[in-house]
Amino acid sequence: MTHDTSQPASVFLSLGPQCCMSTFSFNVTMSSAVVDQAADLVIELSSTPKTKLDEPAFGNVFTDHMLTIEWSASDGWQAPLIKPFGNLSLHPACSSLHYGIQLFEGLKAFRGDDNQLRLFRPMLNMNRMSNSAKRACLPAFDQSELLECIRRLVEIDQDWVPHSESASLYIRPTFLGTERSLGVKKPANALLYVILCRVGSYFNSETKGLSLWADPKYTRAWKGGTGNYKMGGNYGCSLLAQYEAEDHGCQQVLWLYGEDHQITEAGTMNIFLHWITEDGEEELATPPLDGIILPGVTRQSILELTRKWGEFKVTERYLTMSQLCSALKQLRVKEVFGSGTACMICPIGHIVYQGENLHIPCKEDSQLTSRIAKELIDIQVGRNTHKHTQTHTHTHTHTHTQMFLHLSVTAG
Repeated sequence: MTHDTSQPASVFLSLGPQCCMSTFSFNVTMSSAVVDQAADLVIELSSTPKTKLDEPAFGNVFTDHMLTIEWSASDGWQAPLIKPFGNLSLHPACSSLHYGIQLFEGLKAFRGDDNQLRLFRPMLNMNRMSNSAKRACLPAFDQSELLECIRRLVEIDQDWVPHSESASLYIRPTFLGTERSLGVKKPANALLYVILCRVGSYFNSETKGLSLWADPKYTRAWKGGTGNYKMGGNYGCSLLAQYEAEDHGCQQVLWLYGEDHQITEAGTMNIFLHWITEDGEEELATPPLDGIILPGVTRQSILELTRKWGEFKVTERYLTMSQLCSALKQLRVKEVFGSGTACMICPIGHIVYQGENLHIPCKEDSQLTSRIAKELIDIQVGRNTHKHTQTHTHTHTHTHTQMFLHLSVTAG
């Protein structure tokens, strides 16, 4: 193994215009636990590159390399290693296997019209991962150093990033306790690793609106729990409800909470309701971050974008099934949609609730979801924003640019 210290001149990180940092703050929290780890990066290149499929199933085909970083309470963080993709070796008593001391993140790299690669707001993912690690009693890490290691990994596997705005390279950082003990305690050993895979649409592109099954007998998260952290256990315990939803002819679960059947999340997505309120005001609403809602990066971006438009009220508020049913009967619902890294924007067409099939307006054109999706894609691929310059202020154009961390790789 040798240290690779080469830095192609065409590769750089840019935070964009500094004048808008207060608008889109990356909230970087530096940790003294790791210092200059990226500078110690060790790289082993694969000698047997894989065949790249054009349209693989989501999350099934992985790139040639992976990043691993080990930690121990006695020695701290070890040198990061980029190596050929392969299996992990874990002790049978590994604490993550027995007690779920594990978390993950999900973000994407996009190839723009200019052939440069961009990561969409990655420091938000790093900050959320840091918060999850604290909740799981896993060690602190330097967010910017980890991001630089991820940048190098994407750079090495850049040929895997699709030449299409409908596909991307999915980045999956994972963090788990590797303590070799059956004792229930804070792990003295941990492993942080990152894998990449080429992905297309998460849901069937032919689906005209997702169908959801809403039943209060299952609860995704609760106050004081881990629902607002990206931990594997939150997803594993949802599978039974997911398959029961399919038995009821639905694709996903609409998660409810409390006796008043509060609407919280849709499958693994944050949820938005575009409607006319009882007071006659047009509003885009989503449940608040009260401890049971995952603080999604796409969710935050949608809130910031639509608030900048200033065309209707944008609110974080509690929503109940009673309110939704009443609004549907009174024809006050414009549309409902989910958001997330995997799917980005997903219209919702039907909700099965208390034996009734609720039809949600879901038009193919003139819908808010199409506009939001287009604006987000334009940002993600770095498309020219002259139209925003013409219709909005110069500061607004900078704000759009500020929404992503620019990772530029010129294809060889």
